[in-house]
Amino acid sequence: MDKYVVKHFRDQCISCGACAALSPTFWKMDEEGMAELIGSVKVKDHFELVIVTESDRVENQEAADCCPVNIIHVEKKK
Repeated sequence: MDKYVVKHFRDQCISCGACAALSPTFWKMDEEGMAELIGSVKVKDHFELVIVTESDRVENQEAADCCPVNIIHVEKKK
């Protein structure tokens, strides 16, 4: 089974909330109004979360596709 990594470049977030509206399982708005990838860990200049199911990949890809500043990326884990 393929694994995927969701990458979130939070420092560029404009707080639109589209990701949290589309994917509340993985995304929420924090107390400062910024998007937060639930369960992610900080890696250098972004946050990452490893996902393993196709439905999780699709859900996060929808969040990435709706992001107006393109700061969410879903990539196959190497």
